[in-house]
Amino acid sequence: MEFYAIADIATSHQQIQRDLQIGALPRFCASIDTVLRDAGDEGEIYCLWGTLQVRRECIRAGVRFTLPGCPNAIAWTITTGYPPAPDRVVIHCTMNRTEHEEDFIESIGVFVADWKQGLEAVFGAGVDRRSVSTDRSV
Repeated sequence: MEFYAIADIATSHQQIQRDLQIGALPRFCASIDTVLRDAGDEGEIYCLWGTLQVRRECIRAGVRFTLPGCPNAIAWTITTGYPPAPDRVVIHCTMNRTEHEEDFIESIGVFVADWKQGLEAVFGAGVDRRSVSTDRSV
């Protein structure tokens, strides 16, 4: 499944890569409560799904985070400069299931919405209340 949100902010991929470090994750996403360990591009977080390992990778248009121990292989990217909104910041979250319990799917929607709200707050734009879209066809 895929989940998307578009943050109503304009920034560069360089700023995304500079600011979105593992140690700063709770600042950007309310679903991530605490960073338990920060070793640069890998660490451990406590989030709405419990304690999980996290990895960070710089990619062409921003950053990718993965949860390697997650049974659903959750990963998300924060990017700019490309469709569907080249002048905004796109949050794209995926998991390796085509179906799951509704409560869990809702928690991913909350996670993506928290990223959107946090990015908009930190980067100084007004919060855009458009809803998170979910593509369950993937």
